[in-house]
Amino acid sequence: MTARRVAVVVAGGGPPAVTREQLGDLGDRPVVVAADEGLQHAEALGLRVDLVVGDMDSVDPGALAAADAAGVPLQRHPAAKDATDLELALDAALAAEVDRVVVVTGTGDRLDHTMAVALTVSAPDRVAAAAVEAWIGPAHVWVVAGEASLAGRPGELLSLLPAHGPAVGVTTSGLLYPLADEDLPAGIGRGVSNEWVEEVATVRVRSGILLAVAPGAADGARAPR
Repeated sequence: MTARRVAVVVAGGGPPAVTREQLGDLGDRPVVVAADEGLQHAEALGLRVDLVVGDMDSVDPGALAAADAAGVPLQRHPAAKDATDLELALDAALAAEVDRVVVVTGTGDRLDHTMAVALTVSAPDRVAAAAVEAWIGPAHVWVVAGEASLAGRPGELLSLLPAHGPAVGVTTSGLLYPLADEDLPAGIGRGVSNEWVEEVATVRVRSGILLAVAPGAADGARAPR
């Protein structure tokens, strides 16, 4: 069986809340794309950066100069552009024809940026190209289009949120509140605050896209009792 090729996209919004080990199995040599100040965050995670993308308005100048001197390609874009640095970096990673993409970003201090991250990673064209997951601050987010097995701990929270429209025919196992071929329309809280009862939960969706969000995964937060 051919090994899965993995890409890691590291963005800004503050230092990552996750450790290198929590990113899971990245294979022998993942493709690493840094979005602007994600360069220094990737280095802090012990990841060797293959490409730096963005308008370079927030990256540390010393780190950028060192990457340039080391031969890391720099893909500069104007500050006035139609795509965010994360979008550009994520699309560059997908262009490498990978099977799995892990996005790492902080939450920063702007709600609009955090919401944009969730919508960016779950965009239908990107989900069709590879399996996508993200660490947004301490939250682990899986993008489910089809079926996914999600590892967690009994008692840990998991919310299922439809993205870009309704999620149709949602079926789960290993969660406290099971769903059996149910529809989750956009804009309702039916899938919020579920929790693992087994170490691996399975989530299937017949059509549409779900964001499966473990809000405190990086710091070991558990569901209140």
